[in-house]
Amino acid sequence: MISIIQAAGWPIWPLLLCSVLALALVIERLVSLRPHKIVPAGLLEQVLKACERGLPPLETQQQLAAHSVLGQVLASGFEAVRQQPRISESDLRAQLEASGRRAAHGLEKYLSALATIASAAPLIGLLGTVVGMIDIFASQSATGSHPVQLAQGISMALYNTAFGLIIAIPALMCWRYLRARVDGYVLHLELDAERLVRPLLSLRDPRAQS
Repeated sequence: MISIIQAAGWPIWPLLLCSVLALALVIERLVSLRPHKIVPAGLLEQVLKACERGLPPLETQQQLAAHSVLGQVLASGFEAVRQQPRISESDLRAQLEASGRRAAHGLEKYLSALATIASAAPLIGLLGTVVGMIDIFASQSATGSHPVQLAQGISMALYNTAFGLIIAIPALMCWRYLRARVDGYVLHLELDAERLVRPLLSLRDPRAQS
């Protein structure tokens, strides 16, 4: 491996850095985007049952917000009703939508960086290829070619091209997979928040329904 890095020349170091960053980002997102941290099964049903007993205590609301991302969104609805007992339906929906957007932004964390690596790695590999080609042409002279420099230029060009693709292809596949997972979570959050609107409206001050 060390001999390959040496043959690839200095352009390989940015590629190695990209590979380490991409791997770290993928692992972090896979850990952070586990279902029980985002949309735990059965949480909405528990919240709907709690609504039947009235507005839950503040402590329960705080526990819900700390439970998961879905819990944060649902707890924001309770917070809206608690702060504005006569809140209108449109304002309540706006509050839930704002909370959902904040949650979606958190779920998308680091995905743009991963996409950037997937796009930049082939370009960095191309840079190494160009540097290698320059070495190849530099090996030519009026008295003939220099075999060592020629071989070094060819190795640099090929290794950097290969490394760029080896990094970019898995990074792109992981980004598409994580992007699809986030989109699924966001849809889940939107649907669950919509199901909570009517129960939350029933918790308002009765005078708000006149």
